Amino acid sequence: MKTTTLTPAFTPSLSGSSPEHKRQQLLDYFQVTWHTYEQLFTCITEEKAWTTKAIPLRHPLIFYYAHTATFFINKLIAGGYISQRIDERMEAMMAIGVDEMSWDDLNDDHYAWPTPAAVQAYRDRVRLRVIEVITHLPLTLPIGWNDPAWAILMGIEHERIHLETSSVLIRQLPVRWVTPQAVWPVCPLFEPNRQNIPHNTLIPQAGGKLTLGKEDDYYGWDNEYGQQIQQISPFSASKMLVSHAEFYEFVRDGGYQHSEWWDEEGWGWKTYTQADKPTFWVGDITYPDHLKLRVLAEEIPFPWDWPVEVNQLEASAFCRWKSAKIGRSIQLPSEGEWAWLRNQVTGDHPDWQSPIGNLNLQGWASSCPVTYFAQGDFFDIVGNVWQWTTTPINGYQGFEVHALYDDFSTPTFDGKHNLIKGGSWISTGNEALKAARYAFRRHFFQHAGFRYVESTHQETMLKNPYETDTMVAQYLDFQYGDNLFSVENYAKALVEKIIPHCLSTLHALDLGCATGRASFELSRYFDRVTGIDYSARFIDVALQLMTGEDFRYALPTEGDLVDYRQVRLTDLSITAEQWQKVDFKQGDACNLKVTHAEYDLIFASNLIDRLREPKRFLKSLSTLLKPGGVLMLSSPYTWLEEYTPKENWLGGIRENGEAVTTYQTLQRLLRDDFEEIRPTEDVPFVIRETARKHQYTLAQASYWRRRA
Repeated sequence: MKTTTLTPAFTPSLSGSSPEHKRQQLLDYFQVTWHTYEQLFTCITEEKAWTTKAIPLRHPLIFYYAHTATFFINKLIAGGYISQRIDERMEAMMAIGVDEMSWDDLNDDHYAWPTPAAVQAYRDRVRLRVIEVITHLPLTLPIGWNDPAWAILMGIEHERIHLETSSVLIRQLPVRWVTPQAVWPVCPLFEPNRQNIPHNTLIPQAGGKLTLGKEDDYYGWDNEYGQQIQQISPFSASKMLVSHAEFYEFVRDGGYQHSEWWDEEGWGWKTYTQADKPTFWVGDITYPDHLKLRVLAEEIPFPWDWPVEVNQLEASAFCRWKSAKIGRSIQLPSEGEWAWLRNQVTGDHPDWQSPIGNLNLQGWASSCPVTYFAQGDFFDIVGNVWQWTTTPINGYQGFEVHALYDDFSTPTFDGKHNLIKGGSWISTGNEALKAARYAFRRHFFQHAGFRYVESTHQETMLKNPYETDTMVAQYLDFQYGDNLFSVENYAKALVEKIIPHCLSTLHALDLGCATGRASFELSRYFDRVTGIDYSARFIDVALQLMTGEDFRYALPTEGDLVDYRQVRLTDLSITAEQWQKVDFKQGDACNLKVTHAEYDLIFASNLIDRLREPKRFLKSLSTLLKPGGVLMLSSPYTWLEEYTPKENWLGGIRENGEAVTTYQTLQRLLRDDFEEIRPTEDVPFVIRETARKHQYTLAQASYWRRRA
């Protein structure tokens, strides 16, 4: 069955016998993705819908229309697959701030949104650039994690994620600002009488040993890899997704008014939002026959047999209510329990000759009846709407981040983001695969509903787990740990060296701030501090430290053994009054949003030899720093081709047979706009690798003032 006029997305495999055939598959997959995404935005027919936030915690849609294009350029540059930007301002402005994370930069004062026409012109240029890259990139099979083609697939699958998330935002705009389009047809099948909906039943499952982890031959996100073995206890699962009719019984019984059905987080959300029904229901719940349902771009007569769409907190409250009503242990399934059901559905969407569910844009541009797609003994194990679980997302054993997208998963490994499984009607590509693992905050809305289980499983909810990411833990210890071998804390020492030379202490910029120690040290002296790092993992840690609570991390001692440490800012005599002056952001030091002289100090520690284009960075400094402002650079000048192409090294090279040092190049590049204000000096630092292995390094610090 094919009811939309859009081409379905069958994600290409990574292997094959012909590189040129695979190249054509990549081109086709890119083109279909690009076209489908642009078709979604044809539903917008009111100009202000582009620049008005559908919900406060997301950017307006003009951001997302540009963001997926800038993602291609930014990742291709980061990977070294292209060298020229298309629009620097667009690629800085539209790069970051796409999920409801603590490190989002959602201050509207920072944005002068471009027009839809300007974004479309930019998208047209990016499309041609990506086609050129695909046409000429070196291609060997199978496509590996570090191949150029992987970066292309990353961009394609990223845009497919935003196809879905943008459709949710369109669905939350005022209905008068959008218009239904023929390519996005609503399912015409629905039951207008709630009394006619089949009764949901529980089907017993034997349980057993289960192995989780990606095994297919398709592109995957980092959190899908690795392996986890679980023993699934016997449980029973609902035959159908919970329908509007079934959920209405909870609403009618005062489910939104009685706190006993909600946990503390859920009742806090309910009280704050004053919710009295699911967000996509339109009308007064005391007159159920007059209710309507908001779908993508219109309100339709209420379909009682479609799956209800709620957040995880609402789904959990329903389960507690249901459990009390029937006297059985009803809850949402765990990831393992859902996977047990999914194993009863053979194959994946690229293998199916005809659609088996409302999935991959092969059904409708809306939900459909919960009894339409039978899959074995159940309905809708995959498709129709995503299904909430009890499981907070985390990495499997063997999890590794991808260097090009290190913040895809790790910011969600906080115990606050629960997995959704199964995909919705608009889930395509990777999202529609069996191995897909996506997670959202529990109060968040997607095209997501739920089925329930009778189960004894109890999920472990860690609110403050130990950070085990090796790089993050190492930087935490470097910036906040004990002084080793009588070497003073590096960030603190550098800050104390530069402060006497600052003529003004209004605003400091800490570039390459990592987990934030220098930013916090600067807050002792400056009225305002901005800390920027490319890694969202680091930024998220810095922001968690600002809660005032302990942050815990695990350090390797030897082999599999670790020491457990914790950090609290107040233990470093950094007060709340001080850290509240700090604003942390994720960003690229070579392509910053700020284009005018804003800062009194730019502090760049151990940064320049980790940049792809250090000369570009240095040339931007005079536009960022106020006249008379101070620049401090420190670095051990460890030039490595994995970070900086050799042709971009500032030193450690020979020119015309003569040795060139980094400091000589700094003097040459900065002399027109800066003067040195004190001699360079070597500043030591120590990084702990294990209990008995440490790196002792000397960085050269240089101090500059921008000429008036």
